[in-house]
Amino acid sequence: MHYLILSFTHKNTTLPIRDKLAFNDDKTKETFLARTLEAPYLNEAFVLSTCNRIELISSCNNPGEAAKHLFMLLHEHSGISLNELEGRAELFEDQGAIHHLFSVASSLDSLIVGETQISGQLKDAYRFALERSYCGDKLTRAVNYAFKCAAEVRNRTDISSKPVSVASVAVAAARRAFGTLSGKRALVIGSGEMSVIAARTLKNHGAEVSLMNRTMAKVEALAEEVSGTLVPFTRLKDVLAEYDMIFTATSAEEPIIDGKLGLKKERECHWFDMAVPRDIGDIDHAMVTVHRVDDLKNTVDENIMLREEEAKASFAIVGRYTAEFYAWLKSLNIEPLIKELYRRADTAAATEAARVVGKGYLPETYEAQAQKMALQAIKRFLHPQVQQLRKAADEGDIDAMIDSMAFILDMSEE
Repeated sequence: MHYLILSFTHKNTTLPIRDKLAFNDDKTKETFLARTLEAPYLNEAFVLSTCNRIELISSCNNPGEAAKHLFMLLHEHSGISLNELEGRAELFEDQGAIHHLFSVASSLDSLIVGETQISGQLKDAYRFALERSYCGDKLTRAVNYAFKCAAEVRNRTDISSKPVSVASVAVAAARRAFGTLSGKRALVIGSGEMSVIAARTLKNHGAEVSLMNRTMAKVEALAEEVSGTLVPFTRLKDVLAEYDMIFTATSAEEPIIDGKLGLKKERECHWFDMAVPRDIGDIDHAMVTVHRVDDLKNTVDENIMLREEEAKASFAIVGRYTAEFYAWLKSLNIEPLIKELYRRADTAAATEAARVVGKGYLPETYEAQAQKMALQAIKRFLHPQVQQLRKAADEGDIDAMIDSMAFILDMSEE
């Protein structure tokens, strides 16, 4: 059995190519997985499809043929030529595949190293395939170990503690300013990526979120996701005083908020301008603190440098977990052989007991005792050999022994 991953990410593909490769609905994904397992050399598979990566994660008995089959299916799915797919993809086999999977789960392979969203996306992708029987024991073992590895990376390092997007840095600054965002009112203006991140992060920290955009239809789904309210853009001047925080990231060429608003504000508030060019003009108000995009970006750059240092320690954890996983996997591989040894010992003892009774060497009433004695003798003989096999498995030096044992017992590789 082998592990195989075909990987298309921000590192080796452009966004238009990833768009063609993406699996945008459950039906397409399920059809693809069903066709994947039609091949005799693929045993299990699942698809991880996000805006920054498309990963085909599988177990197989012939990596070369399995890769050919997957490339052909991707060609038919995306319309991209086989040559381009094969030229762009990163292929990972066995230990390399496990190391890559653990790195992905630990967000070390993400566009933003340390972001936590990928863990949930990986879990959803795996569950989708598991519930439809496209995954089994082999991938389940790998994925469960990947989540253990990711948990240790989070617990042993600070790789996820420093926000590295302008929006998440803005929310972190708001938390420092207010102490807690629970019960605070926030207005998010805009429908782009930064507005989406800000709204989701605010919701996660207990804030009450309102959304505003010139085209309200673009933020309706987000409002539902964060249990937020929609505020018409035409009411901007009227509602500014109602919010503790304002986060704005529009594509407007001129400021949408300026000092001529005649704002009446009796309590502290913080406005975060995440737009270029700026959305908030010069504000001179004792109760209003404006946080500009340049200040936010400086914090982002500092956090990125800190994360790069933490990534070194994180990769050391991934390397250790990869080695531990394969040692554990090898110990699992030896157990079926040991079980088969004892099964054959039991069969031999029963056969021999029946033979000696049949030959008249022992009375028939002694057959059960004779079988038990024969089995105990064989087990006594096998015990030290079995202990040595398990010790070798624990030490990771077992591949040749497994192959030899499988040959001696005439057991083909699973």
